[in-house]
Amino acid sequence: MTDRVRGTEGAAHDAGVSRLIATGATAALLAVAAGAFGRHALERRLDQHALEIFDTAARYQMYHALAILLVAALAPRLGGRAPIVGRWFLAGILIFSGSLYALALSGLRMLGAITPIGGLCFWAGWISLAIYARRAGR
Repeated sequence: MTDRVRGTEGAAHDAGVSRLIATGATAALLAVAAGAFGRHALERRLDQHALEIFDTAARYQMYHALAILLVAALAPRLGGRAPIVGRWFLAGILIFSGSLYALALSGLRMLGAITPIGGLCFWAGWISLAIYARRAGR
C-alpha cells in the first residue's frame, strides 16, 4: 500500500518499526563484534575476571538486541507503543553493557555503580512489553 492509502499514521508506524529493526540489527552486529574482540584481541591483555565482565556485556547486549527485533515483530500488536519498549532496551544496552565494557577495559570499579541502572532499564523494557501486550490482548 502507498502512504496515501494508509495515511500518515501507517507511514509513521512503518518508520518506527524500520528504526527498531535497524537498531536491533546494529546492536546485534556490535555484540558479535564485541564478543569476537573480547575473545581474540583482549584475551592476552585482560585478566580472567575482566574478560568475564566483557563477555557478560556482550551477551546481554545480544539478548536485548534480539529483544528489540522481537518488539519490531510484535509492533502491530502493541498499539504504537513498540518504540517505547525498544527505547528501554536500547537504554539498557547503552548503560548496562556500556558500563561493563568500560569497567572491563579500564578497571575503574566505580563504573560498576552505573550498571544496575541499565539493568533497571532492561526490567522496564520487559515489564512494559508485558503490560502493552496484555492491554493489546483485551
